[in-house]
Amino acid sequence: MVNTQPRQSQIIENKSVDYVPESERHGKSHSLFTLWFCTNIAPLAVVSGAIATETFHLNVVSALTAIIAGHLFGGIFLALTSAQGPKVGIPQMVQSRAQFGRYGSLLVISFTTVIYLGFFISNISLSGKVINNVFPSMPVSSATVIGAILATAIGIVGYHFIHRINKVGAWIMGAALILGLALMVSQPLPADFWSRGSMSAAGWFGTFCIGAVWQISFSPYTSDYSRYLPANVGIARPFIATYLGACGGTILAFIFGMMAVNIAPTSDAMMSVRHATGWLGPILMVLFLVNIICHNSMNLYGAVLSLITAVQTFRPHWTPGAAVRLVVSSLVLVGSVLVALAASQNFVSFFINLILALIAVLIPWIVINLLDFYYVNKQKYDVEAIFRADGGRYGLLNTQALLVYFAGILVQVPFVENAFFSGPYANLIPGVDISWIISFVVTSIAYPLLHRKSESGLVSTRKSKA
Repeated sequence: MVNTQPRQSQIIENKSVDYVPESERHGKSHSLFTLWFCTNIAPLAVVSGAIATETFHLNVVSALTAIIAGHLFGGIFLALTSAQGPKVGIPQMVQSRAQFGRYGSLLVISFTTVIYLGFFISNISLSGKVINNVFPSMPVSSATVIGAILATAIGIVGYHFIHRINKVGAWIMGAALILGLALMVSQPLPADFWSRGSMSAAGWFGTFCIGAVWQISFSPYTSDYSRYLPANVGIARPFIATYLGACGGTILAFIFGMMAVNIAPTSDAMMSVRHATGWLGPILMVLFLVNIICHNSMNLYGAVLSLITAVQTFRPHWTPGAAVRLVVSSLVLVGSVLVALAASQNFVSFFINLILALIAVLIPWIVINLLDFYYVNKQKYDVEAIFRADGGRYGLLNTQALLVYFAGILVQVPFVENAFFSGPYANLIPGVDISWIISFVVTSIAYPLLHRKSESGLVSTRKSKA
């Protein structure tokens, strides 16, 4: 059932997975710019940017063009999912019921929950090490707990607080990285700075793919942060704000990392950042620590919404509020900290590789999501039906959508290259995982074709009944 009750708390968000009525809609589209800009200025983005020259051995100019092109391409899909929020007013995973059916959506929800939890656990481990690095007297275990509690607290307060933090953080992190870049290029550059590396099609495309997949991987929770915007903001404004923020922040962070490892080469990209930026280096480490915690609150928030959505699937008349988010968040906190503290470094690496492998399941999902919303349903969903116990017009199980989804996953297998499996055609382009592109093309063709077939069958059935 759709909840249209007014907010009961001005501090802690009272919503969880229910519909946000027009009476509670507020804010401006530009808040999405600061949210996604700040979120993407993270240590992992800096390290990923360094791959362009460290792993693919591109020269600086080639690396710049590949980084920019990859994020500009992938950002289109991220922004298109974000723009759905004001139109529908519900979290992204709840909206998946319109594509896969009430029970069918549980498959996607399960995958995304695992991904959220994996990133949350990995990031609290990382935040613990960074806190220990900044405050050496604090044990790593205590630092890990503190980092986890801070991220959870932000996630519990919810949507509005996350937006406010990133609104401030966008200016601070953006200014810090621009200043850092200025410090890097103002010093004498290594003699081979511009000539080191070379332009290669495989390296350029590999860097492009990393940027594109980076943007796409955020798609399962984009509308979670735009659903409170008034419906009349339309599609264009939230799309542009999200696109510019997500692409701008990540491109800046990727370039920052790439430049640092070329100016001050070390075995660790973050150490290169510290050396290349001189007096600003220690300050950047502290800012990155704060960013990790704020960014991880979004992983916690997304995991909790996904878990509540899964339970609510079987309890359609249940409308969970702030108290439920608090309980579930606390359980996730305790479980995640125990795993993070008990896990060895090898296990953490294994877990990260598992999460990165699971991102493959997001590619067919985002294609189906976008085609269904923009092409099939013309930007309109029956929200009442989405919350009905029988799934309403969307049903309990959309077998055709699920078949396309599984097909989109299976076609990737021969081309997959990850820590667990290497397909027979994984090296068509050496060092580049093209499996996501195969899935993207196949799913984009299959879903509209099956939808037309379903539509024509529905028409003939109606005619026969007439």
